[in-house]
Amino acid sequence: MTIPAQLAGLRVLVVEDEMMVSMLIEDMLGDLGCHVVGPAARLDEALSLAQTAELDCAVLDVNLGGQSTFPVADLLREKGAPFAFATGYGDAGLRDVDRASPVLQKPFREVDLRRVLESLAVKG
Repeated sequence: MTIPAQLAGLRVLVVEDEMMVSMLIEDMLGDLGCHVVGPAARLDEALSLAQTAELDCAVLDVNLGGQSTFPVADLLREKGAPFAFATGYGDAGLRDVDRASPVLQKPFREVDLRRVLESLAVKG
């Protein structure tokens, strides 16, 4: 597969508490030529990375072990960093302010992740 030029070197924060899902996302990002920031499996890790790491965009699981990732989304929004949510529940449970962000429906394919990242790269 050819790596899309706009994704090559893109620094993507991954926030996901399920290790197998996180590893799958990391593998997909590697195939797309992106660099993984994190991954973060806990809210405190995610907030720290969102605050301090150099990143271009993020993929956020909506729910980390019962905790919402909305504080991470708010921080990224303040920094002007685009993000997408990943969830098995569609956009159910998202706040109105977050419905403008792309939502990856789990399980998703690499082509779906690519499409979302390309849209985020244009915004970023």
